[in-house]
Amino acid sequence: MSYLFTTADEQQQMLQRIGVDSVQTLLDQIPADLQLKQPLDLPRALTELELEQHLRELSTRNASASSRACFMGGGAYDHYIPSVVDEITSRGEFYTAYTPYQAEASQGTLQAFFEFQSMIAELSGLDVANASLYDGGSGAAEAVLMAIRCTGRLGRVVVVGSTNPEYVHTLQTYLVNKSTELVVVPTPDGTVNLADLEAVVNDQTACILVQHPNFFGCLEDVASIGKLAHQHGALLVQSFDPLSVGLLKRPGELGADIAVAEGQSLGTPLQFGGPYLGILTCRQQFVRKMPGRLIGQTVDRQGKRCFFLNLQAREQHIRREGATSNICTNQGLMALRATVYLSLLGPLGLKEVAELSCRKAHYAADRLCQVEGCERMFAGPFFKEFVLKFALGADVAIRKAAAAGIDIGPALSRLPAMEGVSEADRDLCLLVAVTESRTKAEIDRLVTALS
Repeated sequence: MSYLFTTADEQQQMLQRIGVDSVQTLLDQIPADLQLKQPLDLPRALTELELEQHLRELSTRNASASSRACFMGGGAYDHYIPSVVDEITSRGEFYTAYTPYQAEASQGTLQAFFEFQSMIAELSGLDVANASLYDGGSGAAEAVLMAIRCTGRLGRVVVVGSTNPEYVHTLQTYLVNKSTELVVVPTPDGTVNLADLEAVVNDQTACILVQHPNFFGCLEDVASIGKLAHQHGALLVQSFDPLSVGLLKRPGELGADIAVAEGQSLGTPLQFGGPYLGILTCRQQFVRKMPGRLIGQTVDRQGKRCFFLNLQAREQHIRREGATSNICTNQGLMALRATVYLSLLGPLGLKEVAELSCRKAHYAADRLCQVEGCERMFAGPFFKEFVLKFALGADVAIRKAAAAGIDIGPALSRLPAMEGVSEADRDLCLLVAVTESRTKAEIDRLVTALS
């Protein structure tokens, strides 16, 4: 796409060509109630020099990242990223590579995504992975739509209430113009009660969506949930933490038919909300219903290994009603970072990261529960994240920690309401996540800050 400057004379020529006398005449065709009549309350325009000086002044207000410790959770985590990930992915041939958008995409780009797919399939324990989606939320929504296509059931989708509330809201948006009923099962104890789940699953249910480890950090009984789904002919969709499989069973081993994840923890730093990485994998029999792109491997006429774009059923390429998705791109650079990160860790490194995160999180939880007014909201087992209930209020805890150079949260009150979490608890509770990057000294400093 090109952005070209037009002169006043050129603009006038264009207006004459379409038979109007001014741009305002075009704008007047917009309904009056949609027009912005009053002048915008904006400061005067700055020169380039003034703008640079202003931005430099703003940057001096930033706290040094090296002086702070991040215990924030909720779907984005401060995991350690080996420096070689930045070194490799900042190379021009990688950094500027876009996406397998056209059939003539370069062999290097296609191979990188083929390797990504192979690693993600192994990571999830399922047969096929696509060449990435936008983020974890869109991945969950796309997986549900995929389950509806696979089962042919439009009647009902059941979501376990401990799923990331932002994922649930994304799914609600995707389903707003469909006749599908979305049922969210409350999880007042941090995990779903199988009897409550069984009460709402029927023969018109397309799938059950469960997050494990869930949004509260707790571990769900995914295998039992999968058996329940399959008894009714529904599919099991699991949202998982990619690093958790260093300790926990993979989605494929738990009975998941489709698995999705937010791939930010695989080598992508925290950066103001994105871009992140959507992961989607499934069993072989559902591959024709998969959204996004699939890169394949073959040989050329000389018998040499090569790669090609062998599946991308989107609305620009085939009949609109036959498309699996309107996904137009993938998070190519983030998928590449995940590929480099996973190749560096390997199975043993993945296990070590998971073990360190789990052990440090449990040490932090034990120490914090010794602080007066602090307790865990849910008593069940957890992986690297837990909900802390602070008697003086979540916002007070966040401010106390911030004063000590520590970031915790978010408070549950900042997030969309969740089934089974009362308004009173939303004001008192916040998330605390502990990764392998955190030290014992930082954990002890957090405990002191909240004491």
